[in-house]
Amino acid sequence: MKISKKGDYALRALIHLALRYGEGMTQMQDISRKEGIPKKFLEQILLLLKGAGYLQSKSGIGGGYIFAKAPRDIKLGEIIRLIDGPLAPVGCVSKAFHVTCPKEKTCGLRSIMLDVRNVTAQILDHIDLADICDRTRGVSRRKARTLRYYV
Repeated sequence: MKISKKGDYALRALIHLALRYGEGMTQMQDISRKEGIPKKFLEQILLLLKGAGYLQSKSGIGGGYIFAKAPRDIKLGEIIRLIDGPLAPVGCVSKAFHVTCPKEKTCGLRSIMLDVRNVTAQILDHIDLADICDRTRGVSRRKARTLRYYV
């Protein structure tokens, strides 16, 4: 699994929205500017996330994007699979995009890659956007405290 630029941007946009959850609509231009994501690329990503049921949008004055469901209900693994495809490092261990290999039953490497896929999925399918927000806020507080000691 490798997270593409599109996947990175999608995650950053969702985290940006999640950090403002409950505050109303967020305009695409704000996300683009604050996260450094090109507007045209962000527009495509937000439409994909909206089509998948993660976001809602409203156009016009006071419009923007908002979550269709709570950040606590959106798992990191779901988003990565939506944007970048399977988590499996090789096709013969993928659940959704399995590629048959003649050595599947006897391949030691496949066994290791299956473990990698399972551990990766275990982590990513249990971390939600609210967890990431908690970690983000924690990192920000730690940095602030650290700076105070050096000032």
